[in-house]
Amino acid sequence: MKPLSMIAGAMLLAVPAFAQNTFEGHYTRPLGDVLNDISQRFNVRLKYNVDTVGLKLSYADSRVRPYSVEESLTNVLSPFDFKFVKQDARTYKIKAYEQARRTVPDGEKLLAYLSSLYSDKASWEARRDSLSRQVRELLTIDQALAKRVGGKPVFSKVRKFDGYSVRNFYLETYPGLYVCGSIYEPSGKGVKGKHPLIICPNGHFGNGRYNKAQQQRLATLARMGAICVDYDLYAWGESALQVGSEAHQTAEAHVIQAMNGISILDFMMERKDVDPTRIGVNGGSGGGTQTVLLSLIDPRYTAACPVVSLASHFDGGCPCESGMPIQRAGGGTCNAELAAAFAPRPMCVVSDGKDWTSAVPVLEYPYLQRVYGFYNAADKVSNVHLPSEGHDFGPNKRNAVYDFFINVFGLDRSRLDESKVTIEPFEALYSFGPDGSLMPANAIRFKK
Repeated sequence: MKPLSMIAGAMLLAVPAFAQNTFEGHYTRPLGDVLNDISQRFNVRLKYNVDTVGLKLSYADSRVRPYSVEESLTNVLSPFDFKFVKQDARTYKIKAYEQARRTVPDGEKLLAYLSSLYSDKASWEARRDSLSRQVRELLTIDQALAKRVGGKPVFSKVRKFDGYSVRNFYLETYPGLYVCGSIYEPSGKGVKGKHPLIICPNGHFGNGRYNKAQQQRLATLARMGAICVDYDLYAWGESALQVGSEAHQTAEAHVIQAMNGISILDFMMERKDVDPTRIGVNGGSGGGTQTVLLSLIDPRYTAACPVVSLASHFDGGCPCESGMPIQRAGGGTCNAELAAAFAPRPMCVVSDGKDWTSAVPVLEYPYLQRVYGFYNAADKVSNVHLPSEGHDFGPNKRNAVYDFFINVFGLDRSRLDESKVTIEPFEALYSFGPDGSLMPANAIRFKK
């Protein structure tokens, strides 16, 4: 008679290798099959930004919760570092885990936690000062600024239009590394004296600082009396001639763009026609994220307007927005809290109903009002919400920007007329010339 152990061993060997949906095989099933079952069981549509081919899930059926599609998806996806994003009542997108993106309920919980840390002006300011210091450290901005060349900008010829003028510039920051941009200024009769200055970091809208909406916005603000400056994202536009477009997807982009914003404000503040009491910052999407960051780390700004960007549950999807771990400051923070650090100076948050800013009226805006309330200045923060619109810098977003700066900087509303703006060809805005021939001799040049 064979020993019991030998019999048991023989039985195990008899189990085919492919028979994994058993106790011995940890009830393993293909991930794709499990997700198909969930889709049918809960009558939902699953869209995929990940490849599930060949992926196996242990204890697969035990992870499904019959009462909750979302708990089921969480349990099934988490072993693979995947996540879901709810797009509508019946549609979920399956994506790889993103460090910078969470959900509205996550943002709600985080803001509730953060709010519990301060109950008055004194406790808030202690938190604010600590945040500001730690963000600078995590961003490594002071080390970057210490390495700057400190050169002077080089300007193109001035191009004159109806009520405004434009000239391009390039500025050396690190040895051989330049930032390129354009300055829009009021022109014509009655423009002497000091003007407000608005720094306009670019977002990821198509064609960067050369696109039509960007030109319309900066030129219109200039026609109404403001001096406006925009500049290339790192490794976008003319910057790509120096470092290549792939460099944009790096943490260094986060640092260099912040340094560029500070450096541009430095040389603009030297101008005698700039009013130091009226310094604004305004950008959309990734430019809105930069707007919040610059408003935090540079105390010279007196008004800020982030557009289609601000959320407590999204830090910015590009490394140029979230590549450095600034959200770890203060034991954990978010862009809404960083924006709150601007209180009590005027801020307008522009949001819409079809991107991650959809919850601003009920989540981030009340939070900002509470912090501004510590200064009896809740009226200094506003929200323009466009529920039927999506992620762009369209006319209604631009009008919100115009209204804000008209109110806080006293711009001339009678000169608000986008039809008076001349949309220049991209080449006219190139600081290095249409073929890069004006790049300085010492400039870094990207080689594939």
